Amino acid sequence: MVLSYFFLCSSRKNAKEISLSTLAKSILQVSYNTLSKATDGFSSTNLIGRGSFGSVYKGVLAYDDITDQLVAVKVFNLSRRGEFKSFIAECESLRNIRHRNLVKIITACSSVDFRGNDFKALVYQFMDNGSLEEWLHPTTGEEVRGHAPKNLNLLQRLDIVIHVACALDYLHNHCETPIVHCDLKPSNVLLDNELIGHVSEFGLARILSQISNNDISANQISSIGIRGTVGYAAPEYGLGSEVSINGDVYSFGILVLEMFTGKRPTDNMFSGDLNLHNFVKMSFPDRVGEIAESSFFQGGTDETPDQYRVRVQKL
Repeated sequence: MVLSYFFLCSSRKNAKEISLSTLAKSILQVSYNTLSKATDGFSSTNLIGRGSFGSVYKGVLAYDDITDQLVAVKVFNLSRRGEFKSFIAECESLRNIRHRNLVKIITACSSVDFRGNDFKALVYQFMDNGSLEEWLHPTTGEEVRGHAPKNLNLLQRLDIVIHVACALDYLHNHCETPIVHCDLKPSNVLLDNELIGHVSEFGLARILSQISNNDISANQISSIGIRGTVGYAAPEYGLGSEVSINGDVYSFGILVLEMFTGKRPTDNMFSGDLNLHNFVKMSFPDRVGEIAESSFFQGGTDETPDQYRVRVQKL
């Protein structure tokens, strides 16, 4: 299968959204005005995240048959080079995929704001427990604000690892054409109110062609710039290698090591030939307990190993 692209048409005559020809077939559309009301004018009090792509706001969406649904609105920073393509890539990746461990897209907006500037946003199901990053590396600000420090015990971390693995298995092996996420890391794994992991952020995702690697179309797809994130991106990407599911597997491995050591791959302790992978390898198997994140043994669980094994087999 060859990647099918859709084209976005925009108008500055009004603030209504214009159809995203392919995306519109699978999800409804909303206007800039609707999202502005949902987020109280994109108020800073509703700002829940910010990155190079733009900003994410918490909002309450009321549109047609959707009544007071809590959502996360991802607003793209179109002044940044490549963000328009990132918007298209994320729409194209998410429009035909459905899985319990992928973040659910609710709607999209391709419009103009009240000043006539292009406006692109995606609306997702809100995840009550934020990102895995916030749980692995809680800020001291949480304690200052009177919030209890976030902590995941060992079994909770194992569950989340399984959730992410299930999402990747679906993307790589059970979609009509394989999808490579290209930016798997803790901040791109969101947790719902039951601490179930959902993989998010498909702005760098690539849909792999099933045709021969020697075909020109395959080469064109793989030649799109690979950005990823330092520490998580596969080393071969830096050497110009093509996108592959192996790159996601590498990122997943780094994510797992970070979850059980509490160390980011970019930690200052890693320099020269020492990296997170080697750090764990040198301690395996006799000194694993020494490098394991001590906090995940806290909190405990009443679940026996056999009960846990049965539950995992049902996932």
